[in-house]
Amino acid sequence: MTAVAAEETTIVLTTFADAKDAYRSKDLRQSLYDEGEVVMADVLVNLHGEEHRSRRRVENRMFRREVFERYERELFPQVIERTLAPYRAEGRVDLVRLGHELMLNLAALTAGVDRPEGTAEETGRLYAYMMKFVEGATLAHSTKDKAEQRKVIAQALEDWDAEFLAPSIARRRDLLAREAAGEDVEVPSDVLATLLRHAGELELPAEVVRREVAFFLLAGAHTSATAFVRAVDHILGWIEEHPEDAELAATDPLFVQRCVHETVRLNPSSPIGRRRALAPVTLRSGIQIPQGAIVVIDLQSVNRDAEVFGADAAAFDPHRTLPPNVAPFGLSFAAGMHVCIGQDLAAGVVPRSGTDLDDHLFGLVTAVVRRMFAARVRRDPDDPPRRDANTQRPYWGSYPVLFGGEA
Repeated sequence: MTAVAAEETTIVLTTFADAKDAYRSKDLRQSLYDEGEVVMADVLVNLHGEEHRSRRRVENRMFRREVFERYERELFPQVIERTLAPYRAEGRVDLVRLGHELMLNLAALTAGVDRPEGTAEETGRLYAYMMKFVEGATLAHSTKDKAEQRKVIAQALEDWDAEFLAPSIARRRDLLAREAAGEDVEVPSDVLATLLRHAGELELPAEVVRREVAFFLLAGAHTSATAFVRAVDHILGWIEEHPEDAELAATDPLFVQRCVHETVRLNPSSPIGRRRALAPVTLRSGIQIPQGAIVVIDLQSVNRDAEVFGADAAAFDPHRTLPPNVAPFGLSFAAGMHVCIGQDLAAGVVPRSGTDLDDHLFGLVTAVVRRMFAARVRRDPDDPPRRDANTQRPYWGSYPVLFGGEA
């Protein structure tokens, strides 16, 4: 614990038990994105109490298993093949760019952002906007001038709204009106349509709808894209040391899902969780958190807790044996009221003994990682991967790979 003046007290949690307890406390409010309000103000992940319950109750109607099944089994396989085809033909790709391109295609569907032109140029413009939103959400970790960034990001939100969001809203409002009039129309199952359908219940200002959809776009694209790149990196390293598992990466979706879960455990999308105490809180371990204190959940330590994950907790091991009631991805998706709403879509359902593979949800990250190994992905020996120098977060800036052999 590090303590200074009472109003500036910061408490760092490093054990799995304390972190899980903190995530489930109703008196600890989300504060991870306090510096990123240009994008994150009033979005779902930043709400608390009844505001959060009301918004989540509405959006949960979209994040249902049958919707996830349609994405995983019908929509995303087409996205993977269409996106990957030109790179397979070329024999090489940068995984960082590919991951964002793939997951952006999916996140646009999920968030409700239409692309009527369907061109590479249009997708490129949406990608550029999305990366600005990522900069906004992670502003606390930026190495750039933050005041200048806020101005640029605010303008990007305005421009994106005019080009993409406003037409998407108009189309959904028209469909909803026609549906209400009794016409047989298909209203998309996405976040934007859900917010518009329940507009009377939520009463959200236009700028909050804008930020909410932008948040789902960046969260769906960026966090899944970084998990994708990291999973490929970890599996390549694992196969170098365990060549007997090479074929599993191409053919066994449960093995690949375990690799993705282990990757997410070791590399949460944010290295920390952050909460502010609305009232005094005492954790079950006895740690006392005064009102107003900042609680930092050190996920890098929490997810490597040897008491939970074993003596080799810091190592990547897709064959790791876990104690009961511990998720293989640790607390990377948080817990309690703010557990990630898209967890099952991205990472799938945690398999149990006797899981029926024909009925199992493996997650979209698993699907694309498996496809890469079916295409015999390998690092480019002449162009090694490089870290992103523009952020303090452990992101890859580029990760060139080659394809070899037939899928």
